[in-house]
Amino acid sequence: MKKYFDQGRQEGRQEGRLEGEIRLLLRLLRRRFGQLPGWAEERLRQASSAMLETWSERILTASTLEEVFSEQL
Repeated sequence: MKKYFDQGRQEGRQEGRLEGEIRLLLRLLRRRFGQLPGWAEERLRQASSAMLETWSERILTASTLEEVFSEQL
């Protein structure tokens, strides 16, 4: 029983961290590019932690929202 409790707690922490990363990146993107289109918010909500980190770095140099989410960079 303890194993399942610990596993559930760990999963909850991971989900919480991911949600925090999404909220922070949403705020930064809105500050930089203004109102975000639906597709951008949807991509953020479906992204992995690694992808969110990549996009967080790109926001520093990208001149457009599309550049942040580009598959080519």
